[in-house]
Amino acid sequence: MEPAAYARIRRNPKFAELVQRRNALARNLTILMFVFYFGFILLVAFAPGFLGTPISEGSVTTIGIPVGILVILSAFVLTGIYVAKANTTFDSLNQQIIEESR
Repeated sequence: MEPAAYARIRRNPKFAELVQRRNALARNLTILMFVFYFGFILLVAFAPGFLGTPISEGSVTTIGIPVGILVILSAFVLTGIYVAKANTTFDSLNQQIIEESR
């Protein structure tokens, strides 16, 4: 693309909306992931007894195992949320911006 096309795209109000919405979603999902991850790390640091508690009487599996798995799965879920939003809202807005810039 030539520089004039970039300038037209940057001036488009939908482009500003796209950037703002995408950044807001990425920021919120990042904060949520940090809360999950650092919450788990803080549990490991300050409540190891809780995480070391067996799930049931006589079980060798502790509460820490499913909590750790949930932290890992939360990363996949949050990524899926971003991809779903990107493939619907962001892609349609991006397509509108491209069509208007021609």
